[in-house]
Amino acid sequence: MSFQRRRYPYYNRLRRLLPLVFAVSLSLLILFAFLSFLAPHPGDSDRLPPRVRHTSQINSDTIKTAAFRVPRDGGRSDRDVWRSRNADFFYGCSNATSKFSNSKAVTRNDRYLAIATSGGLNQQRTGIVDAVVAARILNATLVVPKLDQKSYWKDASDFSHIFDVDWFMSFLSEDVRIIKQLPQKGGRTWSPSRMRVPRKCNERCYINRVLPVLHKRHAVQLNKFDYRLSNKLSDDLQKLRCRVNYHALKFTDPILKMGNELVRRMRLRSKHFIALHLRFEPDMLAFSGCYYGGGDKERRELAAIRRRWKTLHINNPEKQRRQGRCPLTPEEVGLMLRALGYGSDVHIYVASGEVYGGEESLAPLKALFPHFYSKDTIATKEELEPFSSYSSRMAALDFLVCDESDVFVTNNNGNMAKILAGRRRYFGHKPTVRPNAKKLYRLFLNKENTTWEEFTSRVRSFQRGFMGEPKEVRAGRGEFHENPSTCICEDTEAKAKAQIESRKLGKKNKSTNKDAAAAVTTVPNDGQSEEDEPDWSEPDYEEEQSDLQDRGLYNGTSLDYDDPSSTSDEPELEEMLSD
Repeated sequence: MSFQRRRYPYYNRLRRLLPLVFAVSLSLLILFAFLSFLAPHPGDSDRLPPRVRHTSQINSDTIKTAAFRVPRDGGRSDRDVWRSRNADFFYGCSNATSKFSNSKAVTRNDRYLAIATSGGLNQQRTGIVDAVVAARILNATLVVPKLDQKSYWKDASDFSHIFDVDWFMSFLSEDVRIIKQLPQKGGRTWSPSRMRVPRKCNERCYINRVLPVLHKRHAVQLNKFDYRLSNKLSDDLQKLRCRVNYHALKFTDPILKMGNELVRRMRLRSKHFIALHLRFEPDMLAFSGCYYGGGDKERRELAAIRRRWKTLHINNPEKQRRQGRCPLTPEEVGLMLRALGYGSDVHIYVASGEVYGGEESLAPLKALFPHFYSKDTIATKEELEPFSSYSSRMAALDFLVCDESDVFVTNNNGNMAKILAGRRRYFGHKPTVRPNAKKLYRLFLNKENTTWEEFTSRVRSFQRGFMGEPKEVRAGRGEFHENPSTCICEDTEAKAKAQIESRKLGKKNKSTNKDAAAAVTTVPNDGQSEEDEPDWSEPDYEEEQSDLQDRGLYNGTSLDYDDPSSTSDEPELEEMLSD
């Protein structure tokens, strides 16, 4: 009995605890189920931010990816982003020397030179400039050049529709005699002998190849005349090139009026603006052989375009990028500009044709720079109507806006980029940003594995020597149209005066003055090495007279002339891709 009495109290206490134990267990079970529901699937764990307790196992790339955030402003810069350093000490100089005889004294009355240009507006411009110099070399009268009306561009404009022909003739009257058309011969229009000269033909080349034909036929037309003159000429001939390019070639009044109005409207929007020449057309990308990450769709589309030209060599996309031959994408241009110190408040005028990928390709650039304009957005269709059916006249409008911009930027190294780079150097070294594509390529490829600060530092380092600063390109390097070093003089008096002023500032700002004096004393030329420089040009043409005679070319044999049977309906790639 006593045993039973002791057992019942213990049993009663256990019975009272059971509901409590059950309730606690059920609560824990529910809590566990709830947590299990919230927890991610194991396969999705890499999508979550890493927890603190796993810090030691986090890949360093993950940390850097999270840190690559593009700011809205341009950040601090060690330079004025709207001016070239030391630009005040340099100026364009192209006057002829006393040794350069007047055209009346050297021009032979029985020699006439005509030329037929090729390509787009800016490629034709190089031909016109070089034609004047070629006529001077041959002591011939120049016929106003014929513009290309039959190639890929199919623009019916002639010289007088684009350029002020009377100004062109009068400005150069002391250098070369110029007439509008060949005189009649025997009551009929004189038909000149047609021929071509090699690219980069030097003075001796013209004397050996063209002059014998002029002696015999008296009138010669040089066809496909683009880049047919050497980069290495005497100083007086180089200065003549500059007088033609920067002074004699003036657009017609309608083009100037509309172009200046576009510039005025950009100035109304902002005190400063950037002009971007963006070449990202499907044809351009197909020709380059570059790949931009668009997958099978991009490969199919660009391959279909390449098949139009049977002679097109297929390039290795990776090699093309490594060698800096691929145009930057719109996004890459935007990132480069932001890293160089241009914030989202900067206004950009874009000169471009059809952009591959359309708005999808442009979206990243517009997100970085929302103040985004073109001639079509700041002018009405009615205003552009006189120009819109002519590619050269539309290109002339873009040329004027890009020339007048505070900063000119290009994603390519085409004809317009080269000519504007040279022109902006001549007229005060206005900032001109050309991407150092060879080095930027790797940086863009691995941008997600670095911080924005590191990215900015590297972009600014890589772009030294590619910003349009004085003397950043050595004299004689590249195309003369891009680097007219013979026509750029240094104002030594202004430079010396600036040095004196910097010393007078006193000891208070001693360290600052040292930097200023150093900037004045030496012009930076540390950014552009031969390795960085784009593969700009072909070697100049060299030949010996005896070699020409051996090959039967000295007397202007048929090998010098165009062969009508060799023409093809297939447009030349250089014509289609020229600008």
